[in-house]
Amino acid sequence: MLYKNMYTLIFNAHFMILRLTVIVFEYRWHQKRRNASPRPRYDKPEEQVMSENRHNMISYLDPEGKITELKEITQWIKESRINKVVTFSTPIYKSLIKDFWNSASVIEVDGTETIQGRLNEVNVNVSPDILNTVLELQDNPNAPYFIPIMCTRGCLLRMKCTGDIFSSQINKGDLPMRYKFLLHVLIQCLSNKQAGYDMSGNDLVGFMVALVLNKPFCISKYIFANMKRTGLRTTTENKFWMYPRFLQMITNVQHPDLPKADDDILKIDTMIEHSLKIFRGIATKRYKESKPPKKLIGALMKTDYITPEDDK
Repeated sequence: MLYKNMYTLIFNAHFMILRLTVIVFEYRWHQKRRNASPRPRYDKPEEQVMSENRHNMISYLDPEGKITELKEITQWIKESRINKVVTFSTPIYKSLIKDFWNSASVIEVDGTETIQGRLNEVNVNVSPDILNTVLELQDNPNAPYFIPIMCTRGCLLRMKCTGDIFSSQINKGDLPMRYKFLLHVLIQCLSNKQAGYDMSGNDLVGFMVALVLNKPFCISKYIFANMKRTGLRTTTENKFWMYPRFLQMITNVQHPDLPKADDDILKIDTMIEHSLKIFRGIATKRYKESKPPKKLIGALMKTDYITPEDDK
């Protein structure tokens, strides 16, 4: 009995020593952390954190038709109402885009919901109507900017999508090459994505379906809704510099004489012929199409295509 009590006392003593050691260690660690210099917010340059080179990029539509497998779809895009918005190139100035988003707020201007930012003591306004005019989208302001999910799924089946059409995300690699390229252009040039460019949510897939089936769709409302979600954020460090190319186009129209510097350029990637060749190679390996490939559907095949009623 005596030995048992002694072992218990020794065990408890060792346990208390171990516990005190842990407490001392934690105290010293917190003191060291408290006295240390604050860590920088970002390890990368600001433009690499707040922007993304492949977001809102510029498309390449193979003007000489060298990529024969994509000739039909690139020609269709050239003749469509999205041609300017995916191909227009302009120098983009980092300080202007940064100032816009740092000061952006959602307000009403003449009864219209508007995102307003302030640059060099002047206001830059963005609304669906302004986007429609500057980007030459030919939108009907009364058209919706979403497509019913059942219509989207039905169209994906007609396109021979091999992925899960009931998922909230569609992998563009699950589409035949020409449809994949159309979705690829929408993801890179028109979506709000900042990463994960192989995947597309139902809203953007619906946008593609609207183009394919010639359904009413207000592109300017779609872009504005994406910008609005960023504009409503309360802290500037969370305001990703969304749609810098479109913002620069609008700024150039509203305030063409704002000062600009050559060392203030914000880089945005541009598709090139080589990137289309890589795209073709990857698409060929990922999706095995019939030879010759099936005809395109809807408005991609017939310019006067009339969409079925009741979202069929």
